Amino acid sequence: MTNSVRFRLTGIIPTPSKKEEKIYDVVVVGGGPAGLTAALYAARYQLKTIVVTKLLGGLVTEAPIVDDYPGLPEIPGNELVDKFVKHVRKYNVPIIIDEVINMIRKNNLWCVELRTTRRTICGYTVIYAIGSEKRKLGVPGEDRLAGRGISYCATCDGPLFKGKVVAVVGGGNSAFSSALYLASLASKVYVIHRREQFRAFPAYVERAKQDPKIEFITNTIIKEIIGDTKVRAIKLYNRATGDERILEVDGVFVEIGLIPPREFFEKIGVETDEYGYAKVGPDQSTNLPGVYVAGDAAGGPCKYRFEQIITAAAEGAKAADAAFKYILQNIKK
Repeated sequence: MTNSVRFRLTGIIPTPSKKEEKIYDVVVVGGGPAGLTAALYAARYQLKTIVVTKLLGGLVTEAPIVDDYPGLPEIPGNELVDKFVKHVRKYNVPIIIDEVINMIRKNNLWCVELRTTRRTICGYTVIYAIGSEKRKLGVPGEDRLAGRGISYCATCDGPLFKGKVVAVVGGGNSAFSSALYLASLASKVYVIHRREQFRAFPAYVERAKQDPKIEFITNTIIKEIIGDTKVRAIKLYNRATGDERILEVDGVFVEIGLIPPREFFEKIGVETDEYGYAKVGPDQSTNLPGVYVAGDAAGGPCKYRFEQIITAAAEGAKAADAAFKYILQNIKK
């Protein structure tokens, strides 16, 4: 998705107003389903709330079609985000497009530092819903050819491959959603997965199997991406047979999972689990009083890992409820 479309969804100012020198009850960091739901619930609790996010909508904006959010079948990801945003804006919650680079404690306030404006926004509680980053293949040619045939967003770059041959790497819902979308544009779509079985919803898998443009290559990994100024081919290795071969493609779309923001959490003092996700309690609370984590960045023994829009939204609602109770008990007596 282009920046123009992303900002069309927001209808907001990209930097804070000089008049916003106030203390918030809740500072929500992240503008995906978890963050926007947290902001909605906090506002409905009549808590003074603000949202700071690098990208409004998060990874949902990259989903060609969302077909598992109740009541809104087969809705494009950007349209679903638009509905989230409009609902939050109904409660006059300010949304700032910026990146939080640090968090410091001032008396009983948590203050987040913004990158582009070199200022802080302070609140009694902070809800982090910052998601995770796309995982890379880590093979020769990937960094050099990124943006030259290698993509991590089918919605953003799919139209560039109309009538061409592409490969989608991965076996989960994101991979199959991307493959189905690309099949409407490309002449051929290869789905390459390191295992025999897929993790995607059976409905996605069955639909892809029925598409004549989609071909599956299982038990296989990419060892190298080949090309000079653009992607020309990929070197494949079959894990079952040990065979290698060269497959000519015009593009490679990588959908192999996410990397949690471990370094950021360690920087601000939030405890993480062995995978780098924030350890949270049943109410999304962390080891820092008044600090919560919801959505894909949350982890620990209390986390049931099921990366769906509806579960991220539910965790955002829980975090807002917990923040409300924390403020009642500790701040506004």
